[in-house]
Amino acid sequence: MTENLASWNDGPTKSAIVAFVDKVVAADVPVEERVAVFDADGTLWCEQPVPAEAGFILAKLAEMAEASPERRTRQPWKAAYEHDNAWLGKVITDHYAGDDAGAKLLLSGIGTAFADMDVENFQTQSGTFLRDTMHPTLHQPLVGLTYAPMLELLRHLEANGFSTWIVSGSGSDFMRPVAQEAFGIPTERVIASLSPIEYTAADGGRITRKAQFGFLDDGPQKPVQIWNGVGRRPLLAVGNSNGDTMLEFEPHPGRPSLRLLVNHDDAAREFAYGSGAERALAAASENGWTVVSMKNDFARVF
Repeated sequence: MTENLASWNDGPTKSAIVAFVDKVVAADVPVEERVAVFDADGTLWCEQPVPAEAGFILAKLAEMAEASPERRTRQPWKAAYEHDNAWLGKVITDHYAGDDAGAKLLLSGIGTAFADMDVENFQTQSGTFLRDTMHPTLHQPLVGLTYAPMLELLRHLEANGFSTWIVSGSGSDFMRPVAQEAFGIPTERVIASLSPIEYTAADGGRITRKAQFGFLDDGPQKPVQIWNGVGRRPLLAVGNSNGDTMLEFEPHPGRPSLRLLVNHDDAAREFAYGSGAERALAAASENGWTVVSMKNDFARVF
């Protein structure tokens, strides 16, 4: 059934995927154990020049800075107001290097920006942002910048009895409204970062966001949340950065396993960058993970 993977070039990576799925089927691994987990940003869709949710958050922070000039000298409002993507890029790079000073500033701003907002309102606004915002250089709506080979891989896995899950550092209420539309993955199979919410009985029951930030589903939190949300070890895990620790979360001995690490090395069709993936690439070499070269393995990107 390699015709299901038409956007993958023939080569070792495609062969490894086909062989893995064939092995799972031939071994008659119980369907309930056929779990595949995917990071989202940079794995299922484009994350440059900033991850999609970061763009949504920065737009909101810029609105706040426009309305309140005193915020314009304070981060993260300053970066949002000045369209300083370099500041956000440094926050992300520093986070993967173990320095979260900038991340704490950003997270405090996120909590303030959406405090007391109904979760449904947040989902509506974020979905509208993804559908209406055009990428600055790729000139497509953000929601459409999904990687064609990855969508084919999702469908190929599902056709062979796998349940597919998103395990993302983006927020759950950001990812869930478009998970089915963008990736074909239902809302209930999204594991992501959480913001504190609270329930009140008014108006038939309201759930609103609180000003604090909950937890970031990144690094060691990803295996923890996979266990909490799925209750099983994944046979297949796919990521692209140092934060995708679920690649280290192996299935039980004797079960087939495949770990894929997406390497962004295609400046012509997408972006070429390795910042934030240095440790992951080293781990791939040490552990025998399969590195997916966008330049060499993707027959088409979008």
